Amino acid sequence: MKKGGLKDENIIVFMYDDIANNPDNPRPGVIINHPTGGDVYAGVPKDYTGEDVNVKNFLAVLLGDRSAVTGGGSGKVVHSGPEDHIFVYYSDHGGPGVLGMPSDDYLYAKDLVDTLKKKHASGAAGAGTGGYKSMVFYLEACESGSIFEGLLPSDINVYATTASNTEESSWGTYCPGDQQGSPPPEFDTCLGDLYSVAWMEDSDGHNLRSESVKQQYEVVKERTSGNGSYSLGSHVMQYGDMKQSTQSLYTFMGTNPANDQKANTYLDPHNSRQFFSSSGAVNQRDADLVYFWQKFRKFAEGTAEKREARKRLLQVMARRSQVDSSIDLIGGLLFGSDESSNKVLIVRPAGQPLADDWDCLKSMVSTYQDHCGSLAQYGMKHMRSFANICNAGVTTEAMAKVAAQACVAVVHSSDSISS
Repeated sequence: MKKGGLKDENIIVFMYDDIANNPDNPRPGVIINHPTGGDVYAGVPKDYTGEDVNVKNFLAVLLGDRSAVTGGGSGKVVHSGPEDHIFVYYSDHGGPGVLGMPSDDYLYAKDLVDTLKKKHASGAAGAGTGGYKSMVFYLEACESGSIFEGLLPSDINVYATTASNTEESSWGTYCPGDQQGSPPPEFDTCLGDLYSVAWMEDSDGHNLRSESVKQQYEVVKERTSGNGSYSLGSHVMQYGDMKQSTQSLYTFMGTNPANDQKANTYLDPHNSRQFFSSSGAVNQRDADLVYFWQKFRKFAEGTAEKREARKRLLQVMARRSQVDSSIDLIGGLLFGSDESSNKVLIVRPAGQPLADDWDCLKSMVSTYQDHCGSLAQYGMKHMRSFANICNAGVTTEAMAKVAAQACVAVVHSSDSISS
């Protein structure tokens, strides 16, 4: 954005800011997102960090409501008017109908889309303030299509693309073990998300005055698909007002003057040989396991570091197993073992939102976590189960009863196995 000519006053950044100076970062103070890339941390305006990165602040900033922003951030909000163009890029963990926040809060699809509707309506009166002319929203998260499916209207001038459809994970890239795009050997993590890397690298290399949002969507869709295989990739989707996609990318993110003289020969989305191999792509939900495994693998046998790395890896795997088992048992207790999978895992037809009652979904998640502990980023994959429990008419009281029963049984079983 800054290379494209945007001023800091027109860029608002939410970042938890726990990477650059993390003790596990092999390059203190530096963040890279490409195996041979330079620092992408220096000079970034950090408007909201730490605990200020939360759902309430994000929606208030997007809406332009400075009075609703709390904490010690910069106070910048999207104070747009009827001639302004807005670009939003959101990257975090996700699950059906929800997006993650580092505060362990969840941003629910209904709340996000309602905020977009309200933002649009604020400029409808023609008073010269509020609203926007057009908005493009890029969303990186697992099951990110479920955030807009059946919810985002086509008449509020918002065009959105997502890293995945309603029922699949997104993917990490430049991961350890990728023969053509492995990170430097001192890194134990994936360096980026496949969808995000695709649109950023496409933007880095072109004169964006002559590339449309739609052209970039096609290129990103092909690369993120694992070159059409979908075995190591996901389905990039688009929602909302398709007319907005005909605009040039320059309208939303400027363009680097260094690319002005380049011949804009865009990547042919049907020629997979132009893209990096995705052989080392990692399902986003397994990215933390890659990290813990790499740590375990590197330490010498018999050392305290090896034992600690093994302990952390086993703890993560055990918690995953507990969450999966508890959801399975809850489904069985509510619907009977024969009908549990049909009731809990059903995917609604295209065009239908995940939930009929979003307040019920929030209540079900809260009830589960009260009795069973945090879902965390891995457990977000089960949001569809909670939504389907609501859609089936189950009450919060019934959910509380079976959750208490199921989670005690699962924990007891886990303790027995470990002992």
